[in-house]
Amino acid sequence: MLFKNQYYYFVSGLPDFSFDSTKLPFTVEEFRALLDEELKPADKKLLDIYFFSYDNRNLLEILKNKDAAINSLGVLSRHEIIEAIDDASYELVKPNEKIPSYYIQFIQTWLSDEAQNSGQLWEDLLSSLYMDYGRETKNSLIARWFELNLNIGNVLSAIYARKYGMDAARVIVGNNEIAKTMRLNINARDFGIGQELEYFDTLQRLSEEGDIYERERKIDKFRWEWLEENTVFDYFDIEYIFAYLCKLQILERWVSLNAEEGERVFRQLIERLKNEIEIPEDN
Repeated sequence: MLFKNQYYYFVSGLPDFSFDSTKLPFTVEEFRALLDEELKPADKKLLDIYFFSYDNRNLLEILKNKDAAINSLGVLSRHEIIEAIDDASYELVKPNEKIPSYYIQFIQTWLSDEAQNSGQLWEDLLSSLYMDYGRETKNSLIARWFELNLNIGNVLSAIYARKYGMDAARVIVGNNEIAKTMRLNINARDFGIGQELEYFDTLQRLSEEGDIYERERKIDKFRWEWLEENTVFDYFDIEYIFAYLCKLQILERWVSLNAEEGERVFRQLIERLKNEIEIPEDN
């Protein structure tokens, strides 16, 4: 068994909170600052995988406009992102050890003339590369967390797309076995994964919740309970801290989110799905 760093004092001092808490002990950004001070380099690098999601948004913004504002929760600075774009354009094999490999792959695709003229869904491509990158991490909990969220996103997006008469295959991202099976069985009632994915029925029930706000809360509660079930025997290690971070992010979302905002988020989801479908011009 590999040796794990233990953070007894740090974890013991962390305030408790629950899914139904109405106040944050601190923000994700404040917790990030604490982590930077406490974690060993190897563990900090593991959590960087989580924060790369903010770098993904920053990358898309900077590719469109180098002067665009960026989210400070990202791992990479503006200079490092711009440097990565420059390095990728020159096809450097190893531009910067801080830059994740999928970043370079995405940038090179973005910069290709062929891709720019193909109607590529850039957010979906970046999300797909990021999810696959996270699934391949050597930390079991983090890899399974990415797998879980990839599956949740794919199943729910496919169900919503089908409900609104859209091409469900277009909204499936990533390349795990569930995603591959869904693409091959896109017309099947259960997308061919009813027996393979133990929580498919749960996700299907959640998708049928009529109240959009409640639906989103139940989906996040499902994630929360998964984190608790999968860290039962983790007390002072990086797995516990990772789960704490993920739950803190979920709580932060709901402390600031109201029913009206939930409706807006759902409308954005439907609009995004519609934009992914090519509507033929009238003859």
